[in-house]
Amino acid sequence: MPNPFPGMNPYLEHPEIWPGVHLLLIGEMAKFLSPQLRPKYRVAVEVRMYETIGRQSLLVGIPDLAVKGSSATTQQPLTNVAVAQPPTQPQTVEVPVPEIRKQGYLEVREVATSEVVTAIEILSPVNKRTGKGRQQYETKRDKVLGSSTHLVEIDLLRKGEPMTVYPSNIQTHYRILVSRGDHRPQADLYSFNVPDTIPSFPLPLKSGDTEPLVDLQLLLSNIYDQASYDLEIDYEQEPVPSLSAEDKVWLNTWLTERELR
Repeated sequence: MPNPFPGMNPYLEHPEIWPGVHLLLIGEMAKFLSPQLRPKYRVAVEVRMYETIGRQSLLVGIPDLAVKGSSATTQQPLTNVAVAQPPTQPQTVEVPVPEIRKQGYLEVREVATSEVVTAIEILSPVNKRTGKGRQQYETKRDKVLGSSTHLVEIDLLRKGEPMTVYPSNIQTHYRILVSRGDHRPQADLYSFNVPDTIPSFPLPLKSGDTEPLVDLQLLLSNIYDQASYDLEIDYEQEPVPSLSAEDKVWLNTWLTERELR
């Protein structure tokens, strides 16, 4: 079954599903762009390392309502009520354990010079929440924005704090930022919501070169089919993160009309 949504499928944002979507989308984008950019450019898949620490680095408490066949783990609540136990009886606690994680991104490099012409970032939850992951990404982002390298930043996650642009009061579910190195501080921001089709955008290259049009909607539909996400997602449940009341009404109508509810 193809992706049933007109644009971004909000069920793909589930914490158990998104890491695979992120990985597959990077590969699909590289596969799509490479034939159009050669022989002058090549698409390099790069990996950034970052460290998380504390409870946010642990895969605990992830909601499983949208995933078929998942089972929730029940944890005993902590209590301050005294119980009759030997004074030397230990209590189970958790300590903050540093974890090194990997996050992929793309770079369009000029073959003759190895120059990074365009950086393509697909944001993950760690980029949008307070912590080292966001700090490290913001440092890299600032470095790119202070250079002549173009930046394409794709945010397909509703949860978390969006990356900074001005004006800062833009409120939409998703966004694609295309920042050309020779046009800064001006940039193109494609903003859209769950009911909207994902807009296509041109991939910025060096002046005079033909810029391929990136059909992100098509790429997402391809990986939805490749990974058989229709067998993983339970559309009878609400997506995680949850939608607003208004968007829930739209979602229910849309899925009901397609006999998925």
